[in-house]
Amino acid sequence: MLPWFQDGNFPLYLAPMAGFTDIGFRKLCKEKGADVVVSEFVLADAILRGDPKTWNSIEFTEDQRPMGIQIFGSEADVMADAARMIVDRLNPTFIDLNFGCPAKKVTCKNAGSSLLRDLPLLGNICESVVKALPDCPVTAKIRIGWDGESLVAPEAGRLLESVGIQALAIHGRTKAQGYKGDANWDIINETAAEISIPVIGNGSINYQYDIRELRERYQVNGLMIGRAAIGNPWLFENLKSLLETGEPSSPPSVEERWDYVLRYAEIMRGHYAHLRTDMILGIMKGRLVSFVAGFPGARKLRNRISRLQSFEEIHELRDESLVTLRELGTSVV
Repeated sequence: MLPWFQDGNFPLYLAPMAGFTDIGFRKLCKEKGADVVVSEFVLADAILRGDPKTWNSIEFTEDQRPMGIQIFGSEADVMADAARMIVDRLNPTFIDLNFGCPAKKVTCKNAGSSLLRDLPLLGNICESVVKALPDCPVTAKIRIGWDGESLVAPEAGRLLESVGIQALAIHGRTKAQGYKGDANWDIINETAAEISIPVIGNGSINYQYDIRELRERYQVNGLMIGRAAIGNPWLFENLKSLLETGEPSSPPSVEERWDYVLRYAEIMRGHYAHLRTDMILGIMKGRLVSFVAGFPGARKLRNRISRLQSFEEIHELRDESLVTLRELGTSVV
């Protein structure tokens, strides 16, 4: 069993999210309680082509371990070769295979959740990657099915376990649902009951959930947090407090949140030092917008962020925001 599941541990994962789980955000979430983090998913073909942008997006620091790199694709040999190349170059803690992404640009390549309609191919891909990586664990993430008429998670789980997958994350929605509606935790539970490898539940988890009930009611070995964590690395701290004490942790002040904005900016600036400032800011803007959600004057802040031209302007935005806060005599959490 993977070590982060041993001794009764119940890990919280940061889900792989395109456009959000970059090296800076992963670091912040790790500091605030995420036990396991996973990269943005990358196309196996792009790895084999040696695309610099792709490689840069999956680099990580040692303090982010346990750290997984997630790849997607539709050809078993390409996926195996890409996984081997990643392990040889970066030595991640594990490789994760994406069979859950519902985006059209992924499913049109017969990748991501599209493979839930072709379980033999899905199994072949997994088996090939596992055989290519004798010294690196391989995990996978799936949805419960393509649509409501094809809930294949239990069958897929049995198949993936049989070919050597060591842990399985299950998003409790179908491809057809996208991110709408409630996650079906009963199907996640059914799958977990039928296989012996760890199952990580995913879908509709946020601070409003009774997370202890999720742990006690369903046979999952951990939880994966996705969209609820965007701009909110403190969510992991909050959920851990709820698990341990039944009470949420104290919410961060606006000043604390701004401190993390500045830290995020510095991490990204250092990691992408080979790029021009405007290019680095372009990568960061979407993430910065998510950090300031709920701040006083958030709309104005978003507009200013969209026009950022220097890192110094981020410091100026912070100072102006805190002045506004003091003038209003309010706080935001």
